[in-house]
Amino acid sequence: MNEDTQPQPTAAEDEAVIALATTMLEAARSGDAATLLSLVDQGAPVNLRDGGGNSALMLAAYHGHSELVRELAARGGDVDLANDRGQSPLAGVAFKGTVEVARTLLAAGADPHRGTPSALETARYFERTEIIALLEQTPPAEG
Repeated sequence: MNEDTQPQPTAAEDEAVIALATTMLEAARSGDAATLLSLVDQGAPVNLRDGGGNSALMLAAYHGHSELVRELAARGGDVDLANDRGQSPLAGVAFKGTVEVARTLLAAGADPHRGTPSALETARYFERTEIIALLEQTPPAEG
């Protein structure tokens, strides 16, 4: 089948997908790990993004939900997936000043030098001294 002959989703199917995405992204914002992780474990996309390109992991990180960030990363959530503005989850955390979430992202392999501005640049701009110290311990990724 080519793209022109594949069945197109119905309006009801489109609405169901939108409802699922809304539920997942709201669960990420509010820290509702039970709901979000259950959906991911059932096959929902872990790197689902909102209209601004913010992934569930980005939203969980930005709103300070460290354990949820850890669990999303363990399920394949991309800790460096930038939003449409080029900001990484770690840069969002540097802006907010949430040290615990910064540690969680770094432990999961987040690169403080990715994104525009990078997490390190963001932390410096907002004078997040504890986060700067953490980020400066992480060398730039090769490649």
